[in-house]
Amino acid sequence: MSDMEFTYAVARIRALEVSLFSASTIEQLIACQSEESCLQFLTERGWGDSDTPLNADAILTRESEKIWETMREMRIDMSVFDVLSYPNLFHNLKAAIKEVCSEETHPGIFFEDCAISPKEMMDIIREKDFSRLPANMAHAAEEAYETLLHTRDGQLCDVIIDKATLEAIYQAGLDANADIIRNYAEDTVAVANIKIAVRSQKTAKSLDFMKRAMVECESLSVDQLAKAALNSMDAICEYLSGTAYAEGAKALAESTSAFERWCDNRIIHTIQPQKYNAFSVGPLVAYVLARENEIKTVRIILSGKANNLPDDSIRERVREMYV
Repeated sequence: MSDMEFTYAVARIRALEVSLFSASTIEQLIACQSEESCLQFLTERGWGDSDTPLNADAILTRESEKIWETMREMRIDMSVFDVLSYPNLFHNLKAAIKEVCSEETHPGIFFEDCAISPKEMMDIIREKDFSRLPANMAHAAEEAYETLLHTRDGQLCDVIIDKATLEAIYQAGLDANADIIRNYAEDTVAVANIKIAVRSQKTAKSLDFMKRAMVECESLSVDQLAKAALNSMDAICEYLSGTAYAEGAKALAESTSAFERWCDNRIIHTIQPQKYNAFSVGPLVAYVLARENEIKTVRIILSGKANNLPDDSIRERVREMYV
């Protein structure tokens, strides 16, 4: 798709960006007295539809659906968003394998808006017809299925699929023409590697486990990161301080919630330059990520209100906004 063909879509996105939540809107939401008054605040700003029940899950699910409805209305090639859809698609693969292997049914565990419907995903796994899956999923699906069936090790099944997800994202970044997708893929994989190192350090996982979970990327050495994680949390911070992720080391030293917040904010910083770009897919990808970040932040606030957390405690968990 040529840059000029994006001009209409970008103009539409610029109009939609006006209704994205700013830091001050988020502050108003935190100031609401209860979860119910938060939900009222959201519906007054057009969240959900007139027939959406006044509950957090229903409203947030509806907002997630709206993102993709908006993108489809633009009449652009939806394959540019593949890299953003992989986490949900691979989550559905994981869910289907666990459902089939355990012979149990858990309603509401699938994402609906995916290239492969939940029903088709279940059929593929039941029939072990892995060749019907995209090439970047098929091998991992078979390996994860066999692993879970024979070892009942749910964590190992997760590691296999999570790694395949990151590899698919990274490959999409390598294949992309757009800077935003390359940068998003690089940052997503690097941040995931850092999270694996941090969790592995806390739970005393082996070097072999980390190597099995991490994915090579340009901005980090997974070898050095894993060895640092074997040593101590300080060693992870020391290694990171010499990379593009030095801010992450500071956040890690501060607290777990500061580190989690930094992980998400890193992606927002990556996409912010797209606000000044008029003729490419960049602003569209940035808008999708900005809305997903907004919904995640609102979810954190609603969860905090539902659990009667003090406002300051909620405030330190909220993410930076795109606008």
